[in-house]
Amino acid sequence: MFATIIGHLGPWSWHILGLLLLGLEILAPGTFFLWFGVSALIVGTLAIFVDLSWQVEVVIFVVIAFACLFAGRRYILRNLRGGEREGEPGLNRRGARYVGREFVLSEPIRQASGRLQVDDTVWRITGPDLPEGTRVRVVEVDGTVLRVMTAEE
Repeated sequence: MFATIIGHLGPWSWHILGLLLLGLEILAPGTFFLWFGVSALIVGTLAIFVDLSWQVEVVIFVVIAFACLFAGRRYILRNLRGGEREGEPGLNRRGARYVGREFVLSEPIRQASGRLQVDDTVWRITGPDLPEGTRVRVVEVDGTVLRVMTAEE
């Protein structure tokens, strides 16, 4: 039955297989079925223009599929996943994002303790006693406490 359908559809069976594999990629993401779907579409397009036996078409499909798979994985690891690793170094350590940044104190630091408003969060800070309005730089993070120094130092 399948041989009859494939024989009747000819090269278009590769296009149907390619679209099914691309649809499967949507249901099971991970860029695995994507490369096989692309290679099936390539073989289907090639089969429209060149008369090939089904055995040759299968071999071409396997070769193109693995070439696309390895090239795609390499591209993704280099361009997309590499960016994720480097993109936000302190993603799960919010205080680490502020090390080296400068802020202006909205409240004074008294007895080596104070508070600092950063965006929508108020952080506990430690450092030398400083008046309100002083520009400070975050130099270290200790749990949920930021250690600051004057920005001029």
